[in-house]
Amino acid sequence: MKEFRSFALRGNVIDLAVAVVIGGAFNVMISSVVKDMITPIVGAIFGQQDFSSLTFQINGSTFAYGNFINSLISFIVVVTAVFFMVVKPLSVLLVRLGLSDAESKQLAPCPRCLTEIPVAAIRCGHCTSDLKPDWAPVAPSETS
Repeated sequence: MKEFRSFALRGNVIDLAVAVVIGGAFNVMISSVVKDMITPIVGAIFGQQDFSSLTFQINGSTFAYGNFINSLISFIVVVTAVFFMVVKPLSVLLVRLGLSDAESKQLAPCPRCLTEIPVAAIRCGHCTSDLKPDWAPVAPSETS
């Protein structure tokens, strides 16, 4: 019982439980957005709001490709919402708070193989060349 309590009260187990609950709530919200907002727009454009009735048959087997279309629309909306409502704002916040590792995002070409590698590298991960401390060009490229 002591081991179970120790396991159940670990930080990462509680974090995972919170993530699952928030994910479920997020799923309900996104499903509502898809059902109540996106699907009517699609229906206005294509003349049909619910694609689940779209099927075809081959040798008695029914293929419900309409369900796939509905799921695909939901997936695209979820991915877009997560990116623009979670990932981008969190990235901006981390940069503003100085908590992001900006040095690891600065890349420059390796002087030997010209593969983009972090400016802070002391050895190229691709050609394994040892790099001098001042190997990076003056203005390394920035990725986001």
